[in-house]
This record gives sequence, structure tokens and C-alpha cells, in this order.
Amino acid sequence: MSASHTPATSQIEQALRAVDSAGASQRLTTGAQTNLRRWLTEPGYGKYVGRIVEFVEQGRWDELEARFWEVIPFGTGGRRGPMAEFGSATMIERSVAESAHGMAAYFKQNTGRSDGRAVIAHDTRNRSPEFARLTATTLAAHGFKVFLFDGHRSTPALSFSVRHLKCDIGVMISASHNPPADNGFKAYWNNGGQVLPPHDKGIVDAVYKAADIPTIDFDQAVASGKIEFVGEAIDAAYITAVKSQSLSAARDLPALYTPLHGVGETSAYRTLREAGFKDIEIFEPQRQPDGNFPNVPNQFPNPELPAVWGPAIAHAKTTRAAIILASDPDADRLGVAVRDASGEFVPLTGNRIAALLCDYVLRKRTAAGTLTPRHYVLESVVTTKLVAALAKSHGVRSLDDLMVGFKFVADTMDREGPDLFVFAAEESLGYLTGSYARDKDASVAALLMCEAAAELRAAGKTLLDRLDELSIEHGYYLETQKSEAAKGAQGQALIEKLMRSFREQPPADLGGIRFARALDYGKKEIRRMPDNTRVSDLATTGGNLVVFESVPGECEIQVAARPSGTEPKIKFYFFARSAVPNAAALSDIKQQTESKLKTFQQALSDWVQRVWVEK
Repeated sequence: MSASHTPATSQIEQALRAVDSAGASQRLTTGAQTNLRRWLTEPGYGKYVGRIVEFVEQGRWDELEARFWEVIPFGTGGRRGPMAEFGSATMIERSVAESAHGMAAYFKQNTGRSDGRAVIAHDTRNRSPEFARLTATTLAAHGFKVFLFDGHRSTPALSFSVRHLKCDIGVMISASHNPPADNGFKAYWNNGGQVLPPHDKGIVDAVYKAADIPTIDFDQAVASGKIEFVGEAIDAAYITAVKSQSLSAARDLPALYTPLHGVGETSAYRTLREAGFKDIEIFEPQRQPDGNFPNVPNQFPNPELPAVWGPAIAHAKTTRAAIILASDPDADRLGVAVRDASGEFVPLTGNRIAALLCDYVLRKRTAAGTLTPRHYVLESVVTTKLVAALAKSHGVRSLDDLMVGFKFVADTMDREGPDLFVFAAEESLGYLTGSYARDKDASVAALLMCEAAAELRAAGKTLLDRLDELSIEHGYYLETQKSEAAKGAQGQALIEKLMRSFREQPPADLGGIRFARALDYGKKEIRRMPDNTRVSDLATTGGNLVVFESVPGECEIQVAARPSGTEPKIKFYFFARSAVPNAAALSDIKQQTESKLKTFQQALSDWVQRVWVEK
């Protein structure tokens, strides 16, 4: 029996009874049972019924649970998950077509229009070109004029092209920095930013109602002009827009760049070369576009992971490179490693890159006289507060409580005025300057970081030296994070249990650190600790996030707890700030702060494990 042959009605009925029995005996969760029944009975899923029945007949309940426990939602980064042959919790041709159909149906409902304009791009992942073509034919069948990139491109280039081509919607086929098994569908609205409420819910509702999804022959759609290929003209306009953000003519910088088998050569590397950085070597072993990421340690192309840097660092040590740059597969994030005084390379956290970029942009613009008190910088609530301190020191506004997801940066830019926007950062290696796009961009981050490093190099300093100078000026800021994975429906229940405990029965202190208050972005309230009593409202757009702040002192600590919007885990973000009286004290203060934060982090981990094992 294959996916293309529908089994007899009696077999389907028997499979439905088996699914109900598996649900009753708790071999399947309620969600998996509901989704399986839908896929076995609704005509739109007919091509998959044969294989589903085979799995049911073979009693492969664990696999069926993994594939059907949920319908992939739109999270902070769109729709993302493992690729598979079938399943509501997987990225397959059906879920991609549903997503495109949902966008088109919701757009028509929301605007009252019967047509529109859409642009589609994809990264180097396995099946990404196929999913991009499928998205194109679905949207074209809905009456959209579709612009389809002629090869892999970056996510920020897609964001740029939505605005440049005056499109109503955009789609990026990518799973960002996830492992090779995953893929995703990033949905963009007409401002070039990822979809926000209520659009995301409207799209999901339309997806869930999808039955027969319209389509059109790809070659016929291209021949008739319903689908139009785009490429170099858009690329050139995008690179020009990125280069316009340059703030210095300094270009003397030996560096190594790796795209980690992704699209970055088309964007970040091209930007650097065209901007005049001639001494930038591309790392050949990780240059070839390849969705299996073969030469990346553990095939996990996330520049936030220390192991990812191994091969590039080993090569850079044999060269003159002062820094190493690494973009993730869709080139919206940028990682940086810096050579220290001993010749070793130190990978920087996203928070430290954010501080260095913000410092550089503000210093250069202050010197140029292009800032006013109305200008502003943006950062998520889980990004280093050194960015806010830098903004204050330069006399500009800091909006530092945005929810996680660069779509909130895009929304705030449009609300506050893009002409006054200076810089935005997220701790997960996302940065932006300029109003040419509404998503984070490794290209502009690479350009500005190389300029900052080149200027420091000319003065006999490194980026690490500048971080120390910032610590002396503003205090020593230290941030770390830790995630607890919890897969499947059972994992989701554990995450929900933990968030309830944070809200209803939080610890009064951890590792000797006493809490002063809790900021609950989900309930939109501020609570006094240790009695956990509400004292005031919290002005916020909302989000499933709780932040605990320590009592004021020489070393102040915060922790934020947030379930991931794209992966089955809960994230903890740790923040510490210690005053630095003088340069001579910096080394000791670093060690003391790191020790306190490590002790606090272990105490929190112990508390989490106790909550999870409690009945």
C-alpha cells in the first residue's frame, strides 16, 4: 500500500477504530487522535491515507504521535518543523500548500480584493526549492502576481523585496539555523515584516479550514506571466541599500567569513566585497550551498553554538585574520569571533555583538550630528540592557521591552517612524540598521562590525578592548542562557506546568539572590516579591514571558523564562550587572559576577527539576 493508493473503506474504518482505541489507552494524545481522524476522513488529505493506515495497522503509535500531536502553529519565526512523508506536525507539501492557501484566503478576506502581489524566496535547505515552487503555484492559482527568486537568497533580501516590489505578502522558505531535518514557512505582510496578530491567527484559521487547495501548472504560470522570476536586479538594489548604511571608510581588516553552507555568499559576503573589504577570505569547506550542512559540526548550523566555530577557528589561526564572521543558513543572523592578545579566537555572544554594534552606530552618528532626542534604538526584553544604557548616554530613546521576534521590531519601527530608527538588536544574533528592510540582517551587521573592527585596529585595539572600555564606562554586563528541551505533547504539558509555577508559586530566592519583583508579560502585571502580590499593570503587547529582578545591590541579577515560539523547549535568559569603580577592578569584578551568575543559574536549574518531578 502506498501514499498514492487509497485503502478500502473498511480498512479506513478499522484504522479509525484503532486510533480511538489508542487514544483511550493513552498511546495517543487527544491532539494526535483528533488530527489523525481528520487526515483519515477529509478529502484534502486523501493522498496520505494509505501510508497512515499502514502505520496504524503496524501499531507505530510513537511515530504517529510525533507526526500528529499538533498542527504546526505560526510562532515567533513563522511555521517551522521536521520534514516527513506525512503528518500535521511536520513540514510536507501539504503543510506548505496549506500555509500559502491560508495566506491567500486570509488576504482576500481581510482586504476584499481578489488579487494581489507576492514575492517568494528560499534558502539552501533540502526541499526548499520544491516548497518555494509549490507556494508560487498555490498563490498564482489564487490570482496573485508572483515574483519568484531564481535561486537561493537571504531572508532579509526577501523582506527588502516585499517593499521594493510593492508586494502585499511575501514568503521565505527556511528553517533558519535548525538541523537539516527541518524546514519552514516564514510569512511576511506588506510592510516587509513577519505577520503579527491578528493576521497570524487569521492565516492559521484559514489554513485549518483548507480542504481542496487550488493550484496551477508551474510552467504554464511562468509562460502566462502569473509567475515571474526575479534575481540580479533585486540583488543589486538590496546590496546598494545595505551599503548605504556604511558609517566609515576604514577597510583595512583581515577576516574570515563562513556562510555555513547557506545563502550568505549572496548577501553578507557580497556586501563586504562590494563595500571595499578586499582582505575577507571565504571559508571554502563551508562555502558550498548544501542543506545537509556536511562540514558543520553536528550538522547544526547555528552560530550561537560554540562547537560550530571549530573548523573556521582552526583555519583562521593559520592566517592573519583578526575576526571571523559566520551567518546562519538564511543569513539573517551574524556571529562573530575575535582574535585575542594570545592569538586565540573568542566567539562573542549575541548580546556583546549587540552592544558593540550599537556603540559603533551611536558613536559615529553622534559625531556626524545626525541624532536627536526623538531618535530611538530597539531591543527585545531578553537582550542586554547595555544597549539601553548606551542609548541613554547618547541622548536617544531606548524601547527595550519588545517581545521576542523581529516582527515586533518591524511593527515598532512603523509605529514610531522609520526615519527616526537607529538600531535594533535581539540576543539571538539579530541586528538591523536602516529602513530598507523589516527583518534582521547579517549583511548590514557584517558591514558595520567590520568597520568598527577596522577603526579599532587602526588605533591598535580590538573589539574585545572596546568591550572592556564599555564595562568601565557603563558597568560590567554579563548575560547567559539555558534551554530545557521538552518534546511532544508531554513536553508541552511540562512547559505549561513550569510557567504556572513561575506565576503562582515562584521561588523567593535562588542561590542567595533575593527577588524584588516579577514582571509578567503574559498577565500584563508587575508583582512584588516575595509575597507575589500584584502592585501595578505592565504596559506591554503581551507574551508568554516572566522576568524576575533581584533586589538592588552591587551585583544585580535578572532571569527571564519563555517557552520557545519555534522549538519544543523553554528558554531561560540570565542577566547580571556589576558596577566597575575603575579599570584596575574590572578583572576581579568579571570573576565575581560570573561566579554569582553561575551559582544562581544552577539553583534555578535545580528548582526547575523539582517542579517537573512534583505530582
